[in-house]
Amino acid sequence: MTLHDVLRDHEFARGLREEQIATLASIASEVSFAEGEVILENGQHSRAFFLVLTGSVSVELCAANFVVSVQALGSGQVFGWSALLDHHDTVFQVRARENTTALRLEGEDLKAACEADPRLGKEVLQRALAVVAGRVRATEIRFAEMCGIRV
Repeated sequence: MTLHDVLRDHEFARGLREEQIATLASIASEVSFAEGEVILENGQHSRAFFLVLTGSVSVELCAANFVVSVQALGSGQVFGWSALLDHHDTVFQVRARENTTALRLEGEDLKAACEADPRLGKEVLQRALAVVAGRVRATEIRFAEMCGIRV
């Protein structure tokens, strides 16, 4: 199965035009992470956007004295949305919950592709904003649970 085929089947890219999928495939590479491996560290400069293929990751909020899992992501989901922003640090830590494979799209390459094809840019940004909104909602739910509020 080619990267193009994998992308076409991924939930994040579903419905994109074939040429848009081809553009994303040209800048994608498959990566693997071992169980427990920290993929993104809170506060590091964000460089890549990831589409989870197999396995799962935990999106974690980190502070000096604690780490809280905000959301678990599996196949078809994405993380690393801050790579779409210029000079932005990651907001959450992301750790592999099990052996995980993903497609990695370099943020600079993805931004360039979006600028070159405004329709692709619109689609990627709208989909990424939906991810951001979901992450905010997951954070709200987790904090409500920690405060003893039934959600």
